[in-house]
Formats: sequence, structure tokens, C-alpha cells
Amino acid sequence: MKRIFILSLVAIFLLNCKNESQLNADFNPAFVHSVYIWLKDPGSAEDRAAFELSMQTFMNNSLYAKTKFLGTPPKATREIVDDSYTYNLIVTFTSAEDQDKYQKEEAHLRFIEESEHLWEKVLIYDAIGLEED
Repeated sequence: MKRIFILSLVAIFLLNCKNESQLNADFNPAFVHSVYIWLKDPGSAEDRAAFELSMQTFMNNSLYAKTKFLGTPPKATREIVDDSYTYNLIVTFTSAEDQDKYQKEEAHLRFIEESEHLWEKVLIYDAIGLEED
């Protein structure tokens, strides 16, 4: 039993390393747009399916977004970690100008129109990467 547990942890670690290296290869730190979304009814499978379909369509059609990550919070194990949101979207851009264009692009505006009735709160944190020496 203990051996199966350890092998499972190793497999998870290796899969995460592969996914992390792919993310790092695609990740552009020039402009990072982090969006936290609280659905009105997070327990509704219908609302979640509608939101995820609209989000996936948006991410597949965005002309400006480079890295496109959608996730859900793990159960927090420390008091300092906020796990109250329903979804987290992280999108990167090659520049602040591309992020401005993204705000007005059809795919982004369509996503908002289709999904805004599903959420009660959205918080956005934007950041620009520090230049390396």
C-alpha cells in the first residue's frame, strides 16, 4: 500500500514537471492578467458547464492572449490561502498594448456577454514582469 502511494506521488510529480516545463515554455511575463471569478451558484453543474464552454470558446479564439490557464482552487490548507473563488483565469500578453486590444476583441466581449449573468464577483490583478539583469 505504501509503495503504491509513493509510486503515485512520483507519477504526479513527473506529470507536473512536464506540464510546468510546457507552461514555462509558453509563459510570457511581459504582461500577466490574473482573473478571479466567483459564480453566483457555484454548486450548479449547469452554470459551471455553461461558463466553462464559453470560457473555452473564448480561449480558443483570442487573438492576443498567449498563455491561457483556467483553474479551480484546491482546498486551502493554510489560513493565508484564499480558496473562496470558483475559477481562476491567467492570461499573458506580449505587451500592455496587446492586453488593451484583448479587452476590445470580439472573443473577449462575447465571453463577457455570454457569462456575466453567471458571476457575482470578479477581481482582476494585472502585473508586468521584472526585467532580468
